[in-house]
Amino acid sequence: MTVHPIVIYGEPVLHRPAETVTDFDDELRTLVADMHETLDASNGVGLAAPQIGVGKRIFVYHADDDAGVRRRGTFINPVLVSSRIPDTRPDPAEETEGCLSVPGLDFPLKRAERVTINGVDEFAEPVSLSAEGWFARIMQHEYDHLLGTLYVDRLDKRWSKKWKKEQAAAGFDEPGLSWMPGVDPDPFGH
Repeated sequence: MTVHPIVIYGEPVLHRPAETVTDFDDELRTLVADMHETLDASNGVGLAAPQIGVGKRIFVYHADDDAGVRRRGTFINPVLVSSRIPDTRPDPAEETEGCLSVPGLDFPLKRAERVTINGVDEFAEPVSLSAEGWFARIMQHEYDHLLGTLYVDRLDKRWSKKWKKEQAAAGFDEPGLSWMPGVDPDPFGH
């Protein structure tokens, strides 16, 4: 297995919809294993293929659900259905997100409280789960990556202004930037 560099906001693959996976072969299974290895090295909770420069509809996750149960899995070609996103402002103490492709920054974002997600794994076997709270947030965040959307693209007007200032200060507007999990300092201080 190989740890891959994680590309940063501004890299074109992050800003376009990912392609449907059609070949369930050894190459795909190696990619998925590499994604799990990269996620472990990054100390993150989820990783989408576009984040390692691969424009395919794949994401992996390693996170605790709201019951405290550690979950690890893979979704390929997923479909996500969510409850309604509340119209209220996000609570900075409870509803803040970060992203491995926006290293070192986090911002409040309102998300749906519940989701159901269906897809297949690397063996083309059906996988499905329903999630609430924090775990539902992770599923929505990773699913968005497959649509070419990063969480900072969804920020409300107030937080979007702050993001734009931080983006300019960090230089997250040019293609070609990346960081290497396990080699470069952890941008979130884990």
